[in-house]
Amino acid sequence: MAKKTLIFTALIGFLMMSCSVSKSARTQRNLFSGSWTLDNVSYENNTGNFKSVIFNDAEDICFEGSDWFFRDNNSTGRYTISQSTLCQGGDRFFRWSVVEPSQNYSSQLQFKFIDEKRKDISGGAGYRLTIANINEQSMTLKSNVSVDGELVTIVYQFTKK
Repeated sequence: MAKKTLIFTALIGFLMMSCSVSKSARTQRNLFSGSWTLDNVSYENNTGNFKSVIFNDAEDICFEGSDWFFRDNNSTGRYTISQSTLCQGGDRFFRWSVVEPSQNYSSQLQFKFIDEKRKDISGGAGYRLTIANINEQSMTLKSNVSVDGELVTIVYQFTKK
């Protein structure tokens, strides 16, 4: 009986360790926590003028100056776009996490839209942004999109409030 208990305890311990988040991912999650302002949306890897709809929500200009809030204890957040003639203002809620790096990519922020009651409204679909840089004062996120078959990188530059 003691042998079965020992094996069961070891198995539970192994499962808990395999589901845990690495120290690096925990550190990044802690850095995300709090309020941010999205100061600038720009483009890399291509020339020309771009106008895009970001996150299937609003034009890029609407995101500049938007307020973002990340709550790390329950992995929820929101961003708020100001109302204007070009922009449908208001809060957008999301559930987020940090995806640990692998050989193919750097750490990424992933999120999907939820409603005020934390119910999924995106049908399980979501977004991933590469974490190019994050510290206590600023962060830079990037996402790659294809424009006429060419790779364009959207760069999101934030400052901490």
